[in-house]
Amino acid sequence: MTLEEAKRYLLRRARELGLQAEVLFQEERELSLRARQGTLEEIKEARQGGIGLRVVVQGHVGYAYTEELSPEALEWALSEARDNALLAGKEGFIPPGQALGSHDLLGEGLSAPLETKKQSALELERTFWEDPRTRSVLMGGYMEKEVQVALASTLGAEGAFRTGLAGMGGSLVMGDGPSLKQGWDFKLAKEFHLLDPGRTALEIREKTARHLNARPLPTGRYRAYLEPKAMAGLLLVLSRSLSAKSALEGKSRLLNRLGERIASEWVTLVDDPTLEKGLLSRPFDAEGTPARRTVVVEKGIFKTFLHNAETARALGQENTGHAFRTYRGILDVAPTNLYLEPVGNLRLEKGVLITEFMGLHAGADPVSLDFSLQALGLWVEEGEVRYAVENFAVAGNLLELLQTIEAVGDKLDWEVMGAAFGSPLVAVAELSFAGA
Repeated sequence: MTLEEAKRYLLRRARELGLQAEVLFQEERELSLRARQGTLEEIKEARQGGIGLRVVVQGHVGYAYTEELSPEALEWALSEARDNALLAGKEGFIPPGQALGSHDLLGEGLSAPLETKKQSALELERTFWEDPRTRSVLMGGYMEKEVQVALASTLGAEGAFRTGLAGMGGSLVMGDGPSLKQGWDFKLAKEFHLLDPGRTALEIREKTARHLNARPLPTGRYRAYLEPKAMAGLLLVLSRSLSAKSALEGKSRLLNRLGERIASEWVTLVDDPTLEKGLLSRPFDAEGTPARRTVVVEKGIFKTFLHNAETARALGQENTGHAFRTYRGILDVAPTNLYLEPVGNLRLEKGVLITEFMGLHAGADPVSLDFSLQALGLWVEEGEVRYAVENFAVAGNLLELLQTIEAVGDKLDWEVMGAAFGSPLVAVAELSFAGA
């Protein structure tokens, strides 16, 4: 049975059984190329996909999925979803839908020959070795992911899209005398031809080498400059508190704070699934709500949570179109391309330039927003990097950090950690550093 036939079959059977139903199809294709010691040690391609069902029976919602498209498998999934709805007793609904069209957000972005991709992975690993300070290359490689999504419901939703990403990066150890540092990074783009293996390897080398011969940082309170990668990690932590689902579960400190100032005037946070060439852009969400740009925080004022249809109804607020689920999962809320809007008023002066936080999942609490994180950094004076610093942790509260942001740079960089998080360089008036 084809995908189209499977969708029609499920919707017809759901109507015959008097069920409201939503059918979500997802298929992913991944290619991974790993180079080591001048040869490709791994070439791996995999596909995975299936259909996820969400049904409503007597006002209660249930889920099931199948990776087979036979009539028997589809009947089982429909029966399982109906039984789960009756057993779980969780209230829910499927929103009215509309024709959403079919969208190709990828085009020919991943169409380069496999041999060209292999050579890129080998070139990246080879370029790592061109610096005499390189002691070992743990991995250099290329990856790509192509995703196809189709959605349909008994209430009129109907749409599909195709998207994907290409990426290149790796990990190496560099040394200068007894000083050793390991670096890791991965550059992502919507199209293979936008990736440059030589430039990517050079950037990773430079970012790793700048941490060599680091000095212990004395304990104290310093002005902090957060590089985009570090700030993106904090946005990941913050994103759970921006979810209306988290708020309804009592897991967000932002509940009842709409319209209040939660950050400095330089902070405008936007989630935009419509960004052209956005790494995780999409035309509609997992419920079929059309995508649109959402200003979450405007010049420090908290404007809205991120909502799906259920959370919007529960809180009496507008649906922002941020429903998320995989074919195996249940309805959630998630950002797409969440970023701190550039300002361009930042100048380096004196303080600690934090290049990366480590252990975000263990050291940052997405509910209280307290954090205590090991970090890598550089000491800056008179606008110039003087030396690397190490053996320190940064502690504080994310809401307090947002309130003390005093300047924001002019260029966005992106990290993908589930969603895409973007940030310029950010200056924070003061943070607490526990060091030597």
